Amino acid sequence: MALDLKYRNVGNRPLLDLIRTKPGRALDCGCGAGDNARLLVERGWKVTGVTNDPAELTAAREFCEMVHFGDLTAGLPFAEDASYDLVLLSHILEHLADPVCLLAEARRVVAVDGLVAVALPNVLHYSQRAKFLRGQFEYTRTGLMDVTHLRFFTFDSARTLVSTNGFDVVTALPDGGLPWWRLRNVLSADVTGRLDLWASRRQPNLLSRQAVFLARPTSQPSGVSGQA
Repeated sequence: MALDLKYRNVGNRPLLDLIRTKPGRALDCGCGAGDNARLLVERGWKVTGVTNDPAELTAAREFCEMVHFGDLTAGLPFAEDASYDLVLLSHILEHLADPVCLLAEARRVVAVDGLVAVALPNVLHYSQRAKFLRGQFEYTRTGLMDVTHLRFFTFDSARTLVSTNGFDVVTALPDGGLPWWRLRNVLSADVTGRLDLWASRRQPNLLSRQAVFLARPTSQPSGVSGQA
């Protein structure tokens, strides 16, 4: 019998490609079917996953050393302080009524010199703005307007969420690009890639599909913003 894997995907490469540190122990919060875990394992990481979906738990076991079944709103009670070199929060915080609590837990369980990798969808991407202008605000099964999303962020507000809750942002990436349409089939990938990055950095709230950050625990009380 096939598993019903709502969030099966190819993994978040734009986020994972920013991680250049030596592989160690990683915690994937909201690990889904293990797609990000698979990419991390290929790069030498030992991954622990967390999910509240039985089908995802079964699928993620193929790639994770261990998968915990649990509700992230209850924190990470299985994890000891400073026990992970990397905590992955890829498209999970928007599903929580209070994402600050999970950020606090991530700060607790990540090593002093470890990284927390965050990805959040940008609700003001130009494609969504066009729908808003047409009076459309409709939830979908997956994607930006996923019916389980409880919080919505722009690139700027996503960065503020991270930098004012105990982290210094060390890398910030507005992952998106220009609306090339058919021109993308004419121009080289190198040209469009460079222009996409240039434009997205100048208009992140308009052009980025997701806000991507690497952050380290700040040595000061929360509320101190880092610079990328």
